[in-house]
Amino acid sequence: MSHIEVRGLTKSFGGHLAADGISFAIGKGSLVGLLGPSGGGKTTVLRMLAGLERPDSGDITFEGVRVNDIPPQKRGIGLVFQNYALFRHMNVFDNIAFGLTVQKRSKTYIRERVGELLELTGLAGLAERLPSQLSGGQRQRVAFARALAPQPQLLLLDEPFAAIDAKVRKELRLWLRDMIDRVGITTLFVTHDQEEAVEVADEIMIVNRGRLEQKGSPEHIYGTPQTPFVAGFIGESSRVEAVSELHGFEHCHEGAKAIVRPEFIEIGSPRELRLPSASGQGIVKAVFFRGTHWQVEVEVGTNRLFGYRDLEQPALHPGDATHVLVHRAYLVSGGQVSVVENRYKTDPMPVHI
Repeated sequence: MSHIEVRGLTKSFGGHLAADGISFAIGKGSLVGLLGPSGGGKTTVLRMLAGLERPDSGDITFEGVRVNDIPPQKRGIGLVFQNYALFRHMNVFDNIAFGLTVQKRSKTYIRERVGELLELTGLAGLAERLPSQLSGGQRQRVAFARALAPQPQLLLLDEPFAAIDAKVRKELRLWLRDMIDRVGITTLFVTHDQEEAVEVADEIMIVNRGRLEQKGSPEHIYGTPQTPFVAGFIGESSRVEAVSELHGFEHCHEGAKAIVRPEFIEIGSPRELRLPSASGQGIVKAVFFRGTHWQVEVEVGTNRLFGYRDLEQPALHPGDATHVLVHRAYLVSGGQVSVVENRYKTDPMPVHI
């Protein structure tokens, strides 16, 4: 039995369908990222799990028990929001102890439990400080500790790192992953940040326009997208309107569309390419410095592609004629995605260079 199960969840606001028959299951102790564009339905799903929104139809079960009619405070949910939502007039200790005080736990239990959480979250020594005396990262750790204090069966995180600067956000991701592993609590976090989801989550669920597009491990979703939206949403990509114009893909029917990722492409002179016979001609349109590499925009026929180029290689400039080797593409047809390989990689045909 799954720890959390959602079946046919539907929710509308006016004429907007925020959740359209969403179904999924989450195993106990899993850390699952709910990823998608703004307005795609992520937060609506989280709020229905928390009991803050009531679904129009569908069932939510926790360990086999239907919780649709159970109020939020009795669902065993821990909630963390992006704006921390700490009580400004309370110190760190009292913020963390708030839920336990509401539960009327003993002073001894509260002192011991808060002490454990201060150690777990790296806040030992800060118990007497007010939120205004903490950094953004420390305030978010207090919010995590407060959510964990009542020992919930499900932790829900709504864009938990969105209000924190990039460097601290990266540190907190690693900290969150380690903390969840140690506590073993089932966790669902909402994010629009792909890097965050891939780095932290055991599984990712991608939601778009109220529908669950795909669920799976980060590796599976990245390498085997099942819908055109997922193929174009995960990672960087170029949308190709005429894939048959690319050398090695002439066998694709005319007008076929595809999605090509930068790592599928090599751009440069024939001697720099692994298989020059599988490459075609292109014109460099733009070059962007990305710190660890160059990002090169190249025109092939009527298509514009983006690829990476090592900083150690000779520089390319707009207007340069170059060769482009496209190893593979995600062919998009009828709402389905299939991988198509450059035909000359397995059946080499010489190209005049």
